[in-house]
Amino acid sequence: MSASEEALPFFVYGTLRSGGRNHAVHLAGRCADVRPAVLEGAALHEGPGFPYAVPDPAPGRRIVGELVTVRPGAYAGALEALDRLEDCRADGTGLYVRRRMAVRTATGERRAAWVYLAGPGAEARLREHPALIESGDWGAGGGQTAR
Repeated sequence: MSASEEALPFFVYGTLRSGGRNHAVHLAGRCADVRPAVLEGAALHEGPGFPYAVPDPAPGRRIVGELVTVRPGAYAGALEALDRLEDCRADGTGLYVRRRMAVRTATGERRAAWVYLAGPGAEARLREHPALIESGDWGAGGGQTAR
């Protein structure tokens, strides 16, 4: 497995969260652990039926989500499925890009995780025309039914 595919847990903040449609399709039955977590230094923006995470150093910016650890035997399939779902391309031009970032669990533990951030085109649009979800919690501030 290459460094870009290191077997890290996934930080999910939209339809991949527990109870979300894409969690049921792509993660259910593959999870070894799911726990509440927060990504600090990023802002959550509403997309067309799904959210985007955008790095944002403004004080207090954070995204509420879950840290999902996938069972080792199911990891490669989950990574492939999530990259495809998020249109994450090796050349970085997709709808989302996957980055290794630190998240904090509810117990205060800092963990490295894969995070799908808005790709360059979506990030540029959101920086020009923000659609900020102030709470940082798409489950509370947006819908979890589309995408």
